[in-house]
Amino acid sequence: MFSIRKSSTELNNASEPRWHFPSALSPEAHANWGLYKILEYMGLHEILPPGSGKNRAKLREDIEECHTAYAIGFDDTDIDTFIARRPDGLAFDKEEKLCVFLEYTSAMDTNEDWAEKKEQEKNDRYCSHLGFIYHLSHREKSGWKASQTNFTTGVRGSLHTNQFLARLESLGVKNINTREAIRNRTVQKILSVSDMILKFSSIASNSKTDLTPQNLPTEIVNKNMERFNLLQQPPRLLPDRTVEQKARGSVNKHKSQTHLCI
Repeated sequence: MFSIRKSSTELNNASEPRWHFPSALSPEAHANWGLYKILEYMGLHEILPPGSGKNRAKLREDIEECHTAYAIGFDDTDIDTFIARRPDGLAFDKEEKLCVFLEYTSAMDTNEDWAEKKEQEKNDRYCSHLGFIYHLSHREKSGWKASQTNFTTGVRGSLHTNQFLARLESLGVKNINTREAIRNRTVQKILSVSDMILKFSSIASNSKTDLTPQNLPTEIVNKNMERFNLLQQPPRLLPDRTVEQKARGSVNKHKSQTHLCI
């Protein structure tokens, strides 16, 4: 997402960057904006001072109003789920008052219609949110419109090239060489991640020790994550294996046991 932000060079009528990607913080990090922040950015929801749950109560009231207006059945759990969902990224065109939900998905690409199925799944996930934004915008006469753009790749590196490049262009990435570079980096990263997962799976399936990434030493995991430019895990404390080993040795001096130590 940061690559799109950095490469989106299209200008608006004021000769300023047309598209803004406020949730893309750096090449390694991005913020998952919730519904509160998205609506606040568009001026459709005022963030009140914290305390007494006023923000959540007002948002729930608006959601209930929207569902009732369109005769959509709902309960408290539905509304909680609705509020909790967060798109992978966001793009805003303030001049044209456009909000675009961005979804980045890697799917199993063994079937011919794998991409279409995954895209439909993603569209179904957020279509109610886009409708809700339309409802508030129409009520407030703000003029904001919302849509969704998906970037879907297969775990084996496949993607619909023309569609992928066209969607990059629609977000202001006008240079064709830059669009190709982003596409190539995306495919390379997907293949690298798949390769890492296969290696971990192979090691784990041939070892009695639990070597899944969650149980490997942080240094080993981060070495691979850094290689593939992925988010790294924070340092974590593991049990003192030496103490455990000594305790077991005192019970049976004739048995030895190998431990994965840092």
